[in-house]
Amino acid sequence: MISEKINLDTAPDFSLPGIDESGNQLDYTLEELLFRGKLLVIYFYPKDDTPGCTLEACDFRDNIGELKKIATVVGVSADSIESHKKFQKKYGLPFPLLSDPDKKIIKAYKAFGKKNMYGRIIQGIMRSTFIVGQQGKILKQWHKISAKGHVAEVIDELKKMK
Repeated sequence: MISEKINLDTAPDFSLPGIDESGNQLDYTLEELLFRGKLLVIYFYPKDDTPGCTLEACDFRDNIGELKKIATVVGVSADSIESHKKFQKKYGLPFPLLSDPDKKIIKAYKAFGKKNMYGRIIQGIMRSTFIVGQQGKILKQWHKISAKGHVAEVIDELKKMK
């Protein structure tokens, strides 16, 4: 892991195309997601249908009942809407997936940068998760995380905030 201090206080605003829980294409904004009256868990991941990203998405899926009591969950990657539709359908993902092909929002959330991939340092999307409060304040953030076991950390943190 490459160490650098990453810290955001306020969630960068966004408007991104995505798919809802049923695979319908919609536009999503930070304001609209926060308007749902719950905390927002927004997680950034490198690529649809890859081993680590599938593990993480399925972990969110398998815990969605508990998560939805407290938060709205959305995933964001640079993949296309069509890729998201296939990924969501294949794994039955019950939360929106947003598409940021230009990586503007991914970079605004500091989820893009140097990472170690199989011993090589590359530039790419870093697995990152944020819990955002009603006023757009970032309440908790994780950067460069491991997919395995991360959702349990998110749930523990949400329970503390309840």
